[in-house]
Amino acid sequence: VQLQASGGGLVQAGGSLRLSCAASGRTFSSYTMGWFRQAPGKEREFVAAISWGGGSTYHADSVKGRFTISRDNAKNTVYLQMNSLKPEDTAVYYCAKQRKPHSPVVVVISEYDYWGQGTQVTVSS
Repeated sequence: VQLQASGGGLVQAGGSLRLSCAASGRTFSSYTMGWFRQAPGKEREFVAAISWGGGSTYHADSVKGRFTISRDNAKNTVYLQMNSLKPEDTAVYYCAKQRKPHSPVVVVISEYDYWGQGTQVTVSS
C-alpha cells in the first residue's frame, strides 16, 4: 500500500484548504483511514478518521466543526476539508491506513501501519 498526500500550502487565517490522500491497491475500501498532524517540536497527533465504508467519522476536538474528513472508495482517495484555519493548525499533515480491515475507528497512532509522506500546511496570522 502506498499513500500520497497532497493539497497543502500557505493560507491566511480564516482560509480553507482541501487535502487529498490517494492510495494504491485494491483493498482501500476495507480500511479505516485517518489524518494526523505534527507541528515543529510537538508529537504527532490525531486529527480525523473515517471508517472503511464512510459511515462513521471522528474528529479531534481541536478541529471539530472546522474540518471534515470524507472518502471516495471508487477513487481510492480520502479527503480532509479544512475551513476556518488558524495559525495553530500549522503542521505537516499525514494520512494513514488503519492496521486491521473492517475495524471500528480508533485514534491511537500505533493502530495505523501505512503512512503517506506528509503535506505541509502553513496558516499565517
